[in-house]
Amino acid sequence: MAGDVRHFLDISDFSKAELRQVLDRSQAMKAARKGQPKGMVDQGAPLKGRALAMIFQQPSTRTRVSFEVAMRQLGGEVLVISANDMQLGRGETIADTARVLSRYVDAIMIRAKRHDHLMELAEHATIPVINGLTNKSHPCQVMADVMTFEEHRGQVDKHAIAWVGDGNNVATSWIHAMTRLGGELRLGCPSELPPDAQAVDWARAHGGKVKVTTSAEEAVKDAACVIADVWVSMHDTDAAARHNMLKPYQVNQTLMRQARPDALFMHCLPAHRGEEVTAEVMDGPQSVVFDEAENRLHIQKSILLRCLGAE
Repeated sequence: MAGDVRHFLDISDFSKAELRQVLDRSQAMKAARKGQPKGMVDQGAPLKGRALAMIFQQPSTRTRVSFEVAMRQLGGEVLVISANDMQLGRGETIADTARVLSRYVDAIMIRAKRHDHLMELAEHATIPVINGLTNKSHPCQVMADVMTFEEHRGQVDKHAIAWVGDGNNVATSWIHAMTRLGGELRLGCPSELPPDAQAVDWARAHGGKVKVTTSAEEAVKDAACVIADVWVSMHDTDAAARHNMLKPYQVNQTLMRQARPDALFMHCLPAHRGEEVTAEVMDGPQSVVFDEAENRLHIQKSILLRCLGAE
């Protein structure tokens, strides 16, 4: 990360201690708000007078709402901008957009179609840039996932986590997280949709316990958590082929029985019941998907405080 600007671009950019600080603060802030009205500003309003610009090149529910509510609960202001509402959508360069927004607001969160758009924005911004999602990674989501797991089962470094399905952007951020925080990650993916090879190589070079297999059953065996994601993402155009490839990777009760008896089921949402996960698992007692969704709020607050130096 260049200079003293505190971007939040990828989990791999941070040390275990730095990630642990974000996680610990998010837990403390969640506990402090227990039983309080949702609209109440956090004590001290630590981001009072600060403004966050949120750029969306893709539609969003959880990212938009969690960041907007997080910023408001911290006492700050939010500007929500569709890429089509900006000169960016009419040919202005990303570099110039970064320079202009840096004069107006205190931080930028972007949900980008392409990872290189995020990196170019961060290169030219003089304020923190936060990765709200790209085609390569989804670090805020996975930080909330880790927070959720640890609420239920303790620190992740003592467990095996299983990813089942497309080796996509969320899987990449899980590779980064488990390498930095410890524990074992097993990815069961079809050979046509493997996890990012550079991320796997990075993990192994940094001592990560990352296993890649084409068997969902092998990935899930005795795991403490089973994670799935949609079979077809917004940028995918081969829906029929993906459904055929990923049918053997559906998370159902038969597959969950291969994991530990107390294994959690996680999904970043939105989910398609009957495709990547059955309704029985999604709505069953092992599912913590709505805890994950809630924890996006608390993780975003902790990330915002870190990026804006208000820790």
